[in-house]
Amino acid sequence: MKLLRVGTAGAERPALLDGDGTLRDLSGVVADIDGALLADAAALGRVRAAADAGELPALDADGLRIGPPLGRIGKVVCIGLNFHDHAREAGAEPPAEPVVFLKAADTVVGPNDTVLVPRGSVKTDWEVELAVVIGRTARYLETDEDALAHVAGYTIAHDVSEREFQIERGGTWDKGKNCETFNPLGPWLVTADEVPDPQDLSLKLWVNGELRQDGSTAQQIFPVAEVVRYVSRFMTLYPGDVINTGTPAGVAMGQPEPKPYLRSGDVVELAIEGLGRQRQQLKEA
Repeated sequence: MKLLRVGTAGAERPALLDGDGTLRDLSGVVADIDGALLADAAALGRVRAAADAGELPALDADGLRIGPPLGRIGKVVCIGLNFHDHAREAGAEPPAEPVVFLKAADTVVGPNDTVLVPRGSVKTDWEVELAVVIGRTARYLETDEDALAHVAGYTIAHDVSEREFQIERGGTWDKGKNCETFNPLGPWLVTADEVPDPQDLSLKLWVNGELRQDGSTAQQIFPVAEVVRYVSRFMTLYPGDVINTGTPAGVAMGQPEPKPYLRSGDVVELAIEGLGRQRQQLKEA
């Protein structure tokens, strides 16, 4: 299933994109798409049954905002330097263990919402990433199979980063990762049964129509299952938590001087095979 949330920010309602590309209203079946729904097999079954029975009313998608596909996100866990080619362009050795950092849940916006360039920023960068959405509480997972069994689905994340804040201002990466609007998410939460192999997905990102990133999750240093298993050793993962699993080469930081960092007015588009597409225009905060 392709689950999404539509409507004005803060007042989104649940929806489903059917096999014909028609947007369907889920508000008569479930209250929202969130961790509580993902953890409730019976509720998900009702959604599937209503979709299969053709009982869901169509929505007029014209002009309708698409919000983040998940409400009430608990935490956003991020994995840094998780592609071999991105580690090379960053001048870093492939890490021996996953590099883990956090983004605040309030950085999450819709897939086509405006992204704000922070005040004083000169190094705002792009990163297309596969996002994993957790569906079952995960603690100390022992096998890759068990890890994937705790995944509810997948979506696209844009891990926007301010490199000066992240790298040159001291402390941890948090200052460059948690600026307002720095995690567009969506458009859909695609349930795990529709993604048979998360290590065989193409990722692409364009800036002002120019292809900048073109990679595959096959290039990940730590595959999705290993990432979920690893993170569960250090923190409890709850239904509705999100893991951004890293970006391939092609970020602005890895380009020759003058590096093409994002500016107000730029347009960024992202796509992951089977998971849809995002489009954001940037403006000054």
